[in-house]
Amino acid sequence: MAVIEGIAFDDNASEEIKKLQYGRDWPVVYVINNDKEAYIGETVNATMRISQHLNNPKRRALKCINVISDSNFNKSVVLDLESYLIKYMSSDGLFELQNSNRGIVLHNYYEREEYEKSFGEIWEQLKELNIVNQSLTVIQNSDLFKYSPYKALNLDQYKVVEELMNTLVDTKNDVEGCSIIVNGSAGTGKTVLATYLMKLLTEVGNVADFIDTESDPGLLYISETLEKLDEMKVGLVIPQQSLRKTIKKVFKNIKGLNGKMVLSPNDVSKETYDLLIVDEAHRLKQRKALSQYPIFDNNNRKFDLGNDGTELDWILKSSKNQIFFYDSSQSVKPSDVDKERFDAMFSSEKVKQFELRSQWRCDGGNDYIEYVKCIMSDKPPVDFKQINNYDFCLFDDVNEMVEAIKDKDKDYGLCRTVAGYSWKWKTKNKIVDGEYDIEIGDYKYIWNSEYVDWVNSKNSLNEIGCIHTVQGYELNYTCVILGNEIKYAIEKGGIYIDKSNYHDLQGKTSLKTESSLKNYILNIYVTLMTRGIKGTYVYACDEGMQEYLSKFIKAENTL
Repeated sequence: MAVIEGIAFDDNASEEIKKLQYGRDWPVVYVINNDKEAYIGETVNATMRISQHLNNPKRRALKCINVISDSNFNKSVVLDLESYLIKYMSSDGLFELQNSNRGIVLHNYYEREEYEKSFGEIWEQLKELNIVNQSLTVIQNSDLFKYSPYKALNLDQYKVVEELMNTLVDTKNDVEGCSIIVNGSAGTGKTVLATYLMKLLTEVGNVADFIDTESDPGLLYISETLEKLDEMKVGLVIPQQSLRKTIKKVFKNIKGLNGKMVLSPNDVSKETYDLLIVDEAHRLKQRKALSQYPIFDNNNRKFDLGNDGTELDWILKSSKNQIFFYDSSQSVKPSDVDKERFDAMFSSEKVKQFELRSQWRCDGGNDYIEYVKCIMSDKPPVDFKQINNYDFCLFDDVNEMVEAIKDKDKDYGLCRTVAGYSWKWKTKNKIVDGEYDIEIGDYKYIWNSEYVDWVNSKNSLNEIGCIHTVQGYELNYTCVILGNEIKYAIEKGGIYIDKSNYHDLQGKTSLKTESSLKNYILNIYVTLMTRGIKGTYVYACDEGMQEYLSKFIKAENTL
């Protein structure tokens, strides 16, 4: 079992470390802290490493050090434990971390799963010592954890970061700058990578303070690349109001970041930037099906654009460099910039493209994501496919499904019910006792009473969320109701749309073709069905659609 030993972090610390059982020539992890800040590190020679930290003015402000040791530790284990503690302590909220997010990397090694079990025990020991505050479960469900820049990147993401950094260095002296597109389907970690880059790039010009001489060679490479960049004015653009508010809260709690760095597309018209990172770029708007045309038109005039100007154009005009995180299949409204505009950008030789392929969110992996896309298309799977490690099932009673998701919420938290636009939002301005929006058989429900950060709102478990309340968010389990706007009949050629039951008025009136409306609605349901980390439950109001889905999704009563 791991042992945690504490001493004062002062000029005598190196000598005191020698007296500990594993004070020299053994892999250990340590936490140095004062009342407000902490630094987490690993080393194979604690005596030498602590001497180095004592020569760092920022570390000298810290007052005590706790060394975590175990006779079974090796270098791979302490690297993993260091990453684990940085990831969780950054979201625990007790301390601001002095660590750079370049100190985190995924390691695979012999018996890793067994060692990871012991990390939970170490966390409990730290809790008893008042070095951490919250439980791991509470942290895992927090926005600060889900969107923290302190995440261990997978190999796929890590390679993209290297390529992005190299591109920024290569074009540093280019007057025109560069535009970069990072393609990635739902769950590939686009938002995580966007926040990671924001934290990373705020350290330009401050690299020497954070280079760890014992770092992984790949991490040192990123540090060396970062040194080649000049300090930049960087902003993170998030089109959706709800997700933007959430990320602002996260940035307020991360050392070196602040909420003002998180921008709406309208905000970019006020200043010019060296680099704009755009998350959920597929949700940038064009002049179509908008609720506020005057504001949009004012910005177009400011940038000398006509009525064809888009939020994409605003970003290009207000920044030298841009990184767009993009997924065309998550465009869910006619007001979203047309895919053709992005395709035109892709065709330019000056635009660099990279792709994220590995699943970050969903336990079902890429197999589940691709399976759902096939189900919700005109080219369905040939056969039923068993999705391993994922709870994917079809209910024949909507209320049983809603109650099942409430039970899951008791076990895991962050389990919610969502639906397509098949009902009017009668309770939008005020909820009156007995009033409801959604009626399915004998059951009645209301739409989300909060639009911004609905997922974390007080009554969200008892409400039904629309697409705009959950896009960009992660849930543990998602309960998806397919409304009567989406139906299935062989004589109609398969899946078809009943426009009379689609109640997103701006979307319905602005689309010229039935095929366009169908594509948006299919995108909505694919997006809703790819929110869940551990599982997705499904119910369709249309009998034909329910029968169609039963060919590809196991029935709830077969569990």
